[in-house]
Amino acid sequence: MKAEIICVGTELLLGQIVDTNAAYLAQVLAQQGIDLYYKSTVGDNRQRLVALLQQAWKRADLIFVSGGLGPTLDDLTREALALLVHEELEEDPGARRAVEEYFRRRNRTMSQNNLRQATRPKSAICLPNPYGTAPGLWLEKDGRVVVALPGVPLEMKNLVEREVLPRLRRKSGADSSVLCSRVLKVVGMGESAVEEQIMDLMTGQENPTIAPLAKRGEVRLRLTAKARSEKEARELIKPVEEKIRARLKGYVFGADRKLLEEAVGKRLAAGGFTLGVAESCTGGLISHRITGVPGSSTYFQMGIVAYSNRCKQKLLGVDKELLRKYGAVSPQTARAMAEGMREHCGVDVALSTTGIAGPGGGTPKKPVGLVYLALAHAGGTIVRRENFSWDRENNKTAAAQAGLVLLWEFLGGISPGENSENH
Repeated sequence: MKAEIICVGTELLLGQIVDTNAAYLAQVLAQQGIDLYYKSTVGDNRQRLVALLQQAWKRADLIFVSGGLGPTLDDLTREALALLVHEELEEDPGARRAVEEYFRRRNRTMSQNNLRQATRPKSAICLPNPYGTAPGLWLEKDGRVVVALPGVPLEMKNLVEREVLPRLRRKSGADSSVLCSRVLKVVGMGESAVEEQIMDLMTGQENPTIAPLAKRGEVRLRLTAKARSEKEARELIKPVEEKIRARLKGYVFGADRKLLEEAVGKRLAAGGFTLGVAESCTGGLISHRITGVPGSSTYFQMGIVAYSNRCKQKLLGVDKELLRKYGAVSPQTARAMAEGMREHCGVDVALSTTGIAGPGGGTPKKPVGLVYLALAHAGGTIVRRENFSWDRENNKTAAAQAGLVLLWEFLGGISPGENSENH
């Protein structure tokens, strides 16, 4: 089956609401092994909605429509479906009883316009919605299926799980299959370098397929296989994953929902290391991420946000003359912060950050987005320079990610890289 998703609502086009329904429906289709080729968004306009439905009718076997099933005049999905299949709308007795009962149970007066929700194209059936007044619609005609669902996520998801999926499974029968994905997460290598290492695997594979996905501070490799069952799909993925891990040894920190701070914490705990973090430009983001991991108290000792020069001197022992000579944003200050944290806190490993998050404060020599990271350990201190080019929030987020990457690399014995110094 070839599927298409249409999400209805002017509020989606205006960006007033984030469309999570399309993402959920796409995941459901993948789990059922149904190929999704198109996703579209259209406003509350009958003419444009009908045109989009007609286009989908020509190229898809299964069409999901989310939204536009409410009681008001701008809820146009029912009318558009009737025009699509050249049928009149008619009232569904069961749907009418359900709408009336919904208001009766809540002891509320029902406006007559709510009965619009009990109408459907003649060949459609209503899907009962226990969480709202708008039933879903299932319409089969000329070898195609159209599923119309309420836009409210709770109602939509309940209808998919209780009503839609059983019907899809019965319809697909013995020909059903599943799509299964596994996402490997890589740090310390750029997307182009990762791709170069596995190019032959990417070009030579059809099932599973490999797709790189760039995320700030990470590269993600999505391995997707299609098979008769999830177990069979995972068996197809396994040998390919093993080849990738072998080629990117030391750079793959986890898969699927694994977070970098979890992987760093695991290495700290395994090595019996304690950690302290001295943050300036990141404002506590690194400490927040590390302490978000259950069990982090076994290795995390202290986090200090030393934002001002006075606090850098008082709390971390950074020399006043060093700050005057080199400035707060400098490799010298980053090193002194990390070494001061390690000495005063008595930890095995200390990480520091100092930089210019923006939007102001930059100069030609020290532009906005310049960040210095330092990692002090028993064998010396690593200093790394990073240059980011986003807004304040994203510069802070990127700097925190870079700090965790530096920790991950050091704990795994990976060379600090060309932007680093080891003293």
